Amino acid sequence: MTTTQGTATAIGAVVVFWMVGAYNRLVRLRSDLVARFGAVDERYRQRHALLEGQLDLLATALTAAAPRLEALRAACRQADAAREHARNRPGSASAVTSLRVAETILADARSRLPVPAVTGTELPDLNARLATGETALAFARDEFNAAVAAYNDAVRQFPTVLVARLFGFRAAAAF
Repeated sequence: MTTTQGTATAIGAVVVFWMVGAYNRLVRLRSDLVARFGAVDERYRQRHALLEGQLDLLATALTAAAPRLEALRAACRQADAAREHARNRPGSASAVTSLRVAETILADARSRLPVPAVTGTELPDLNARLATGETALAFARDEFNAAVAAYNDAVRQFPTVLVARLFGFRAAAAF
């Protein structure tokens, strides 16, 4: 083996090892993104269960606001379907965008409900748990967004962008 062949082999080995390292880094960051979405998914499921309980309690107290309650139920179903779609593909920009839009519709439907004068402690307790759940959901979203930012930075960074394009890594969307 000549010096030129040895040098070419060494450069080739460095490039291959670098590519393997860049690929592994992208896989690790994408796995972290998926794991962070798992926490978001769990918080959404908990909130969905609490909203269903709230709707059941409000159905008897707000008989005059039945269309608004039905709109809120529909928004809950839509948000749950969008969450399920995003859970299957948490790195997909379209899935996260549809979840974000469904969340906006749900928030709008929730804001349109009148505040009932209900006696008892069940509804205020449920509302307090919903508020706590919203805080936990916001924190989980922030963690997911941080993971998305780290992943997107790696995907767009030169020369890693070459490996990302070669193996089909695409930028993810944040909330």
